[in-house]
Amino acid sequence: MPGPISSSTTSSPAAPSPSGDHVDLDLTGEVCPYTFVRTRLALEDLALGAQLAVLVDHEPARRNLPRSAADWGQEVVSVDQVAPGRWRVTLRKRVK
Repeated sequence: MPGPISSSTTSSPAAPSPSGDHVDLDLTGEVCPYTFVRTRLALEDLALGAQLAVLVDHEPARRNLPRSAADWGQEVVSVDQVAPGRWRVTLRKRVK
């Protein structure tokens, strides 16, 4: 499971783990469809099997991001509420 994600209120670039097996992407303050666009761009840079943990605070993104990623062929590992109004969507890259 990825480690904690910063509580920043503005989006930040994807931050890889030291091992490169997962990346944290803070998209708080972003709304759909930008959450999916930025998530897709981050996933494209990852190796197959790597995980991407995306922090969102836009409730529609909590629903739409996992659905869109699954439609694209990526694995939805989990969707967890990490604080009131904040969710971590964890994806595993399965397709290029």
